[in-house]
Amino acid sequence: MNSPLNATVSELSAALAARKISSVELARLCLERIRAHRDLNAFITVDESGSLEAARRADELRARGEAGPLLGVPIAHKDILCTRALRTTCGSRMLEKYTSPYDAHVVSELERAGAVMLGKCNMDEFAMGSSTETSHFGPVRNPWAKSRVPGGSSGGSAAAVAARMVPAATGTDTGGSIRQPAALSGICGLKPTYGTVSRYGLVAFASSLDQAGPLAKSAADLALLMNAMAGFDPRDSTSLERPKEDYGRLLNDQKIPGLRIGVPKEYFGEGIEPGVRKAVEEAVRWFTSEGATRVDIELPNVKLGVPVYYVIAPAEASSNLSRFDGVRYGHRASEYSDLADMYARTRAEGFGAEVKRRILVGTYVLSHGYYDAYYLQAQKVRRLIVRDFQSAFERCDLILGPVAPTTAFEIGAQIQDPVKMYLGDIFTVPGSLAGLPGLSIPCGFDASGLPVGLQLTGAYFSEAKLLAAAHRYQQATDWHLRVPTETPL
Repeated sequence: MNSPLNATVSELSAALAARKISSVELARLCLERIRAHRDLNAFITVDESGSLEAARRADELRARGEAGPLLGVPIAHKDILCTRALRTTCGSRMLEKYTSPYDAHVVSELERAGAVMLGKCNMDEFAMGSSTETSHFGPVRNPWAKSRVPGGSSGGSAAAVAARMVPAATGTDTGGSIRQPAALSGICGLKPTYGTVSRYGLVAFASSLDQAGPLAKSAADLALLMNAMAGFDPRDSTSLERPKEDYGRLLNDQKIPGLRIGVPKEYFGEGIEPGVRKAVEEAVRWFTSEGATRVDIELPNVKLGVPVYYVIAPAEASSNLSRFDGVRYGHRASEYSDLADMYARTRAEGFGAEVKRRILVGTYVLSHGYYDAYYLQAQKVRRLIVRDFQSAFERCDLILGPVAPTTAFEIGAQIQDPVKMYLGDIFTVPGSLAGLPGLSIPCGFDASGLPVGLQLTGAYFSEAKLLAAAHRYQQATDWHLRVPTETPL
């Protein structure tokens, strides 16, 4: 291990076990790094005293002989996961001062595993965005190029890991919000199969799509985090009752020879930047050079993924966000004439432009006379997208392609053009609509030195297989170990 800040979770776990570093020392290093790079705006809230106290407890447990792969390892949470100890803002003025009375399931499970929470990461407001520019607390900057976005909506989490502020963080993925920022920030991110990780305590955006997952430097680290995060939770009606599994069980057993790699022609059409295409094609060639079989496949309905997603997700958002009315918690307008006026003024003041846009779209498609024409049709096409993937997985084991059609774009370049911004999700929303697991790993850089992400998509509950294939690729490459040029160690 060189600098502890550049170490993976696996390396830090070994160093802590060998007493080469203490959890308190590690937490202090991370906190210093966070202070040194405040300009990235990756964090909304940092808990210095609480994290150092948790680190001391972790060191005491190790001294008593207790162990665990995450014991004493610093992490950060996306500020959409409820925490009792820290406010939960969702990047919105509406919840700027809100502190939850309970922890999200993901938060409590990682705490139980011994992870040390340093703070809460910045995000697009209510997870609505692909650039982390819609946050009430200002945009997050990409550690590779501070004039550019880190991706979104989990951009703060991705930037924090990429800039070596924390070795790992949590995010949430509704239409690509873990995979896309991981790709644009040069780290690894996993969206699990829908229902694998409990949504209890995750502030809802689109309930049939939202899924929490980990961001870290390597596929092996993602497996360690998933082992703690995943599992049945009776408090979440969409949580799947399945036996616990070891997501790292195939890391050293997966054989590339014989692996069938599906390459959809729809993922390599027009609109992909040359640097992205080149890096992804090089990664596909690596898999085939190692003995994998390339299978050219078709996903004819994925081109409809973006319009389907931007009917279904806003419809669910309009329903979920109706609870933010100024009555029970969150922001309330200071001046109003009656109850209806209080609702209107509170929501006008509390929500940003992108959230309002999606609420209006969602309300429209659910309204009388339009439900059948828009929402019902979108659900039917969603089913067709699911069938496309099911047919594809009869011919291949994994599907490879780009995460996003471009690398990180300039802050402000797309914020005034919602359609252009939405089209950046074209390769991630189909898997989300189908509830499939998806993994983003670094696979190279474009001509400007910006990272490119490779997306691996698998059948339901194939996370271990995805992580193993990615691990083998990372054993042969070092893209995931590169340190951002604008935040050197």
